[in-house]
Amino acid sequence: MTRRRFRIMHDDRGGFTLLELIIAIAIAALITAGITAAIMQILTINHRASNHMVVVRQVQQAGKEVSKDTLQSQNVTYSESSGFNLTLAWKNIEGLQNLVSYTISPANELSRSHSVNGTPVATAPPIVAEYMDPDQTNCVWNATKRVLIFTVTAALGTESETRIYEIEPRPSPPSS
Repeated sequence: MTRRRFRIMHDDRGGFTLLELIIAIAIAALITAGITAAIMQILTINHRASNHMVVVRQVQQAGKEVSKDTLQSQNVTYSESSGFNLTLAWKNIEGLQNLVSYTISPANELSRSHSVNGTPVATAPPIVAEYMDPDQTNCVWNATKRVLIFTVTAALGTESETRIYEIEPRPSPPSS
């Protein structure tokens, strides 16, 4: 018995034509372009969502810190003359005078400084929140109702978040 060798190509078949190869490459290019566009859209959405979460956290952190100090304060002072400047004062249970000041730096960071009887207290970290929008962050002190309305906005890229906090400080102690 003789064995025949199998041939890879038969003489009567010529393989793919140039037109078939061009069509196959075009289809592969369209599929690749579609996949690339989908990946880019996912990355863009992920980046925007990440930025939005950062600004939400910054606004919440700013509101938490300002609320905490305002709830203790007996005296609230707000000045817009040289940018955002909120000063809160109170006496603690030992009778020591506490003074807390919030400012927004040129780098758009909300920072907090604290002193007790004029002696600075080291707070770590002094920066409370980042990405603050100094044009949209402000306070309104309603002396009649004794309510501080703190509007805070953080912005990063195209994302921004604004919150309004209405904080009522503790009542002033009765005068004796």
